[in-house]
Amino acid sequence: MHSQRPDTSSAAARRQLAIAAIAEGSAIADGTANAGAEFAAPAASEGNIAAAPEATAPTLDDSTPVLGLIDLDQTAEAFDQLTAAFASDKPVLHAVAAKAVPLRPLLHFFAEAGAGCEVASPGELELAAAAGFAPESIVFDSPAKTWTELRRAVELGVSMNADNFEELARLDILLEGRAASARMGIRINPQSGAGRIGALSTATETSKFGIGLSDEGNREALIAAYLARPWLTQIHVHSGSQGVGLDQAAEGIAAVVDLAQEINARVAAGEGAGQGAGHPTDSAGRPTDSARQVTRIDIGGGLPVNFAGEDITPTFADYRAAIDARIPALFDFEIVTEFGRALLAKAGTTLTRVEYAKTTGGRRIAMTHAGAQVATRTAYAPDDWPLRVLGFDPQGRPKTTEAVPTEAAPTESALTETVPTDVAGPACFAADLIARDRLLPRLDAGDLVAVPDTGAYYFSNSYSYNMLPRVPVYGYRSSEAGADLEFLLIRRGQGVAEVLAEAGEAALTPLPHRPRKAGETDAKEQDALASH
Repeated sequence: MHSQRPDTSSAAARRQLAIAAIAEGSAIADGTANAGAEFAAPAASEGNIAAAPEATAPTLDDSTPVLGLIDLDQTAEAFDQLTAAFASDKPVLHAVAAKAVPLRPLLHFFAEAGAGCEVASPGELELAAAAGFAPESIVFDSPAKTWTELRRAVELGVSMNADNFEELARLDILLEGRAASARMGIRINPQSGAGRIGALSTATETSKFGIGLSDEGNREALIAAYLARPWLTQIHVHSGSQGVGLDQAAEGIAAVVDLAQEINARVAAGEGAGQGAGHPTDSAGRPTDSARQVTRIDIGGGLPVNFAGEDITPTFADYRAAIDARIPALFDFEIVTEFGRALLAKAGTTLTRVEYAKTTGGRRIAMTHAGAQVATRTAYAPDDWPLRVLGFDPQGRPKTTEAVPTEAAPTESALTETVPTDVAGPACFAADLIARDRLLPRLDAGDLVAVPDTGAYYFSNSYSYNMLPRVPVYGYRSSEAGADLEFLLIRRGQGVAEVLAEAGEAALTPLPHRPRKAGETDAKEQDALASH
C-alpha cells in the first residue's frame, strides 16, 4: 500500500492504515465501480474470526455505506493489561460483559484467551455457551430470571447471582435435593450513590438492581440468607459505571467486602446451617477454610472510558490502585470482574462516508450513514455520550487545517478549512446526529467519517429504526509479516431479505389452540414457592 513499511505500533496508526486500505478499495466517488461488492472473506467456523485472503479489505459502497471496525491488537492488549492489573494469589475470573459486544467471534477470542463471560439474558447465556466458554466461567446476572431461565442455568452449571429474596426462594426449590454445581451468590446494592450519568448509575438508593444493603433490616436478612444456605459462596456488587469515579466505585466494593467478612465471622462462630459443610474442599474432602463460607466476590465492571481523546484513562492499574487504597482485603478473596466497555470501546471505530453535504443556517451538515442505528445513546443523550469525529478525504487521508505528515503514512494530509458542522445519520428524526455544531475540517460528499471509541455498545448493538440493517463488523490486526494489516470478518451485514424477515408475518395469523402446559408447570412452582 505504501512505499515504506507502515507504522503499526499504535492504535491510532493502525486505525489510519485500516481506513486508508478501505478507501483504496472502495468506490465512493460515483457509486458505480464497486456497487454491491462484498468483502471476500471466508465464513467463520466454530465461532472463530474468519481470516481474509491476503491484501483484501472491506469496502464502503452503496450496499455497505457504514461498517464497524475492531482493532484486535488493541483488544488483546487491553485484556493483557486487565489480567496484569488484577494479579492476585487467589483465582481471578475476568468475565467479559456480553452485552457490551454480543459478537460470537469476539467472545470466542476472549474464551480462547482464558476469560469468562457475564450474561444477563437467555440469548446472552446461549451465546456464551456457543462461543466456547466453559459453564463454570459463565456468570448469569439478569435481574428478572424466569423459572425456565433459572432451571436452564442450574442444568448448565453456570455461576449465578440472585437479584432479590424472591429469586433466592425459587433457587431453593430448584436446588432442593441436589447439590449446587456452580458458584452462587446474591447481588448487593451498596447504595453508594449516583454518578454523572444517572441512567447508568447502578448503586443509587432506589436502583432496580440487587438488594439495598442500607435499607432497614436488609443487612441482617442477607446474613441470615447466607447462614441458611451454605451453597451461597459469593457476593456480587456493581457500583462502577461510565460517569462514576474510581473512589466511589471502590466504596461500593468495600461495603460488600465488609458484609462478606461479617458472614464468614458468623460462620466461624458456629452459626449457620452448614457449620463448615458445603464449603469448597480439597482433594481429601477437607474444607479449604472452615472459617469462610463466602470465598469469592464479584466486583462487576464499570471502569469509565475516555471518549475525549486517544489516551486510555483511567486504566485498569488505576482502578486496582484505588481498590488497594480503600479495601485491600478484597484480594483475600477470589475475584470476578465484569468489564466490557473498558476492554473494547477504544478498539472500535465506526466508518462511514459522506453521501451529501450542505450548509443550512450557516452550519455545515454532513449527511452520513452512521446515526442512531449504530450510536443510539449518542443520538438520544448527546451530552452524556459525546463522540469524537475524524474526517478523511476519499483517498483516506486525514482532513486537517494544517498540511502535516500523518502518523501512519508519510503522505500529507488533506488541507481544508474548519467550519461548524453537524454530522448527521440516515434516520428520519432531527436528533439523529453523531455530532452537533462541532468545529471540524470541512466535510464534502465522498469524504469519509470515522467515529472512534465505538467498540462497545455501539455498532455491535444495532437499533433498527427505519428498518436500517445491522452493519457488518470487521476486525483488523498487524499481519505476521508486519508489513500491512490483516482484515477479518466478525459479522456480516444484514441484507434486505433479512430485514424484511424481522418485519413480521406476511398477514395476520390466528394463533393455534394448544394446552398451556408451561403455564401449568409454572403454577405448580408458584404453589410450591408460596408454601416454602
